[in-house]
Formats: sequence, structure tokens, C-alpha cells
Amino acid sequence: MEYELIVSIVNSGFASQAMDAARACGAKGGTILHARGTAREEAEKKFNIAIHPEKEMILIVVKKEIADDILKALYNEVGLKTPGQGIAFTIPIDETAGLEGKKQEKIENLAENLQK
Repeated sequence: MEYELIVSIVNSGFASQAMDAARACGAKGGTILHARGTAREEAEKKFNIAIHPEKEMILIVVKKEIADDILKALYNEVGLKTPGQGIAFTIPIDETAGLEGKKQEKIENLAENLQK
């Protein structure tokens, strides 16, 4: 099973709205980190938006087949043209531990053998 990491960065206070949109498309959960943006004044002028330095970063691991739907939902709910002024992108995941699949079985078997 193939997974992707969706990274979404939104203005502070909009992470719950982003997670609600992701869950509506099949995401099981995510991790929210507090962050601080470092965009320059030129970015505010170029995109005609106000940059708020306090951000929330949402990390969501999902099956590859639902990643596009989640990206679209994030764009609609908390994208640059909303008060959340968020961006989102995906990163492919090569290996996983703690998620369903054969790799997890291999890791569990290895851990059991090491304990013996």
C-alpha cells in the first residue's frame, strides 16, 4: 500500500478547519505543529495578501489514492484565497512503521526476534 505525507501550513487558528476538511475526504487524523513563517514583504505585495507570522503546520499520512481529494478540500477550505491563507503539498513515503501492510509485519517479526 502506498502512502503520501500531506503537509499543510495555515494561519494560526485554522488547523482544526483543515483537519475537518481532510477527515471528510478519508483522513484518519493528523499532527498539528505550531510554526512561525518567515515570508518577506515582497511576498505580501506579489500575492496581495497579509502575511501572519504565526502558523500551524498539519502533517497527515494518507493512502495515495485519497491524497488529491484531500488537497482539493484543503485548497477550498483553507487555501490562499481564504482567511486561513494556507498552502498544501504532498511528499511520497517510501517506508512506514506503525501502519498496516507487509512492511509492518516484517518490523514486528524483527522486533519479536530481537526480544528472544
